[in-house]
Amino acid sequence: MTEKLLHIEDLHVEVEGREILKGLNLSLDKGEIHAIMGPNGSGKSTLAYVLTGRPGYDVTAGKVLYNGEDILDLEPNERAQRGIFLAFQYPTEVPGVSVVNFLRTAYNAIHPDAQKSAMAFRMYLQEKVDLLEIPTELVDRYVNQGFSGGEKKRNEILQMAVLEPELAILDETDSGLDIDALKHVSSGVNKLAGPDVGILMITHYQRLLNYIRPSTVHVLMGGRVVRSGGFELAEQLEAEGYAGLAKDVGLSDEEVAEVEGQKV
Repeated sequence: MTEKLLHIEDLHVEVEGREILKGLNLSLDKGEIHAIMGPNGSGKSTLAYVLTGRPGYDVTAGKVLYNGEDILDLEPNERAQRGIFLAFQYPTEVPGVSVVNFLRTAYNAIHPDAQKSAMAFRMYLQEKVDLLEIPTELVDRYVNQGFSGGEKKRNEILQMAVLEPELAILDETDSGLDIDALKHVSSGVNKLAGPDVGILMITHYQRLLNYIRPSTVHVLMGGRVVRSGGFELAEQLEAEGYAGLAKDVGLSDEEVAEVEGQKV
């Protein structure tokens, strides 16, 4: 069997003593775009945080292999150095630090054997800015300070372009975006997609998938992937909602009731 970029097997995760992921299985390879959809509280962001090593998420069973290596004991910076990137749902402000300095520091930390001088990095960054059609003045502002929702998300995609990860995890990148900002961000992701990167998109709604077309769609409910398919699965969810599917995939009565109680 060919080694996958990412292979997750029977993953169980607790947060403050409560089990959130309950036996999640998923595989993704370079060149693929996978979307994870699911109602609130299903464990989508928990999965993203576990993959990137955020503290407070206790893995009680299962394994996560990245390029064949078990990464669960690696620190977040070690995972980043290996090529794992997370675009946050709610990017935070970093007062007093310009985007260009933040990105150069991140680049040099992740690529210790390929350090770039300030001038060399500025030229490299400009190539990415031009590719993504981002206003040049954005990189001289403080990180996310005074940024609109769209600017914050475009800055996240710029980070992805600069760091050139092998695995990019996009946690609800469409959250809070109007249609124009969504188009800009989606265009950037599509430009960065390709045979050398695997992309895992986490989203609540189908609308993002109208602009970034996934090769595979996974539905996460009750802390596990309950169904996988093509784009037609996202269309089914848009038409029927999560509640309709919840009754057909073996969830407990309590889990079904939780899904039915949400507004999708």
